[in-house]
Amino acid sequence: MDPVRSVSVAALEIRGPAYHYPALVGSNLLARLGDYTRKYLPRETCAVISDSNIAPLFADHVKRGLASADFQPTPITIPAGEKSKTLQQAAAICDQMIAAGLDRQSFVVGLGGGVIGDISGFVAAIYHRGIPHVQIPTTLLAMVDSSIGGKTGVNTSAGKNLIGAIHHPALVIDDVDVLKTLPRREFNQGFAEIIKHAIIADAEMFVGLKNVDLEDLAPLIRRNIEIKSKIVAKDERDRTGERVLLNFGHTVGHAIERAGNYREFLHGEAISLGIVAACSVSMKKAGLPRDQRDGIVDLLQRFDLPARLPPNFQREKIFQALPYDKKFESGKIRFVVTPRIGSAHLSNEVTMEDIREAVDQL
Repeated sequence: MDPVRSVSVAALEIRGPAYHYPALVGSNLLARLGDYTRKYLPRETCAVISDSNIAPLFADHVKRGLASADFQPTPITIPAGEKSKTLQQAAAICDQMIAAGLDRQSFVVGLGGGVIGDISGFVAAIYHRGIPHVQIPTTLLAMVDSSIGGKTGVNTSAGKNLIGAIHHPALVIDDVDVLKTLPRREFNQGFAEIIKHAIIADAEMFVGLKNVDLEDLAPLIRRNIEIKSKIVAKDERDRTGERVLLNFGHTVGHAIERAGNYREFLHGEAISLGIVAACSVSMKKAGLPRDQRDGIVDLLQRFDLPARLPPNFQREKIFQALPYDKKFESGKIRFVVTPRIGSAHLSNEVTMEDIREAVDQL
């Protein structure tokens, strides 16, 4: 990220009934982080929340960029991983912010992947009853999914994101150059969410993913932001069933994550398995053709994403986790199915036995 190198950026305007914020996508954006942030946030003090993996790579760069625009950043680093996404950790972050003198005129910068985006956004939502949040995602998965839409939250022992708030960011900065630091496995997991977006909303993108240019990801990231933001705008708070389409593959995927104690699979890997299970259910309940199901599995595997569970995986733990998923309401299953690539809808006709059959096939 050489500051003398030219900056290439495209700005997407994310709009909904009660929110509006820009998402900047391009290369070498962190070189002008201070300028971009100053343009949208006329404030002075902020917390830069990152984790033990990302902070050594980018935190100093981000702090210098903010300081160059006369911001006063307070760095806060938490242990990397899903286990840090707790109420206790959020409280500890708030205590550090209070000790640093941050107030209701301050803002929060989340520098990291989905875990950091979720917990930093949650802290921003509750600190002084809500202060601005800047998302600087450092993973492909976070760029195309979790940084957009305003969902924030922490986990409990019962399940993922059961405590949270809708708190849209004030600014999202997607610098594609940071993706060059990702291990291949971490990079590939982002394609689970990209493939999910293609399945539910864009058959043309699905075809294009077979020959995607990994050296020029900015157009693909922008397209995925467009898909997600349009769905969110129709149903910001998951009330009408539009936004729930984004959970295709997540009902089983989240249960697999929890069954593996959040250690056996990365989030995108668990979602890949959940997508395969959702395709099995979709063949039975929505008429998804076998060849399209096989095409989805082939595309997931093209990015080294799993399509089968390990033989020794304790499947029963998956079913123990399912009832805690947010997509169960009053004990009833709300399951997203796809009748064909490029389309999806919510079904209330999926039974636990349907899900069990799909998991058994993994």
